[in-house]
Amino acid sequence: MRTASQKRDTAETKILLSLNIDGSGEGKIDTGIPFFDHMLTAFSRHGLIDLDVTVDGDIEVDYHHTVEDTAIVIGECLKQALGDKNGIARYGHSYLPMDETLSRVVVDLSNRPHLEFKFPEGTPDAQNFPFTLVEEFFRAIASNLRANIHAEVLYGRDGHHIAESLFKGLARALRSAMENDPRVTGIPSTKEVL
Repeated sequence: MRTASQKRDTAETKILLSLNIDGSGEGKIDTGIPFFDHMLTAFSRHGLIDLDVTVDGDIEVDYHHTVEDTAIVIGECLKQALGDKNGIARYGHSYLPMDETLSRVVVDLSNRPHLEFKFPEGTPDAQNFPFTLVEEFFRAIASNLRANIHAEVLYGRDGHHIAESLFKGLARALRSAMENDPRVTGIPSTKEVL
């Protein structure tokens, strides 16, 4: 089983997190932010990642530190669980519809962190959750997983649907990229290292 766990204590957040990327999508999630809990539950379920996370963050200031720091730890734990990436598919993509919304997320577990995050001007927030935090989540995942992630909202009107489409799309793309491919021998790179 490919698993990892981490404890992170800062002046802004205290995080206890464990995950299993060969799981069934079971989640025990408590970040103190109900909408973020909903997004991480969807991420866990659709990525088939067992995710156990408890966060005590300074949400009285705002949600930024809790969202970013949680994504940092998720990214670090995914990287740890993947090990040397022997036998993985490496690439994954997802087109994810959510009612009137359609998002595309493409992932390369290249060990070269990069994020392209595109969305229509005027993209609305979800109620009580700024859309900018979705981008911060993706940026922290890309940086700490050391992945190349391209995410784009192709269209949508409802802030909840847009955020959920992106979180589920990331989960599905990562699920495909992290899967063991029986036809891959060794590391899926001509460099023979990722």
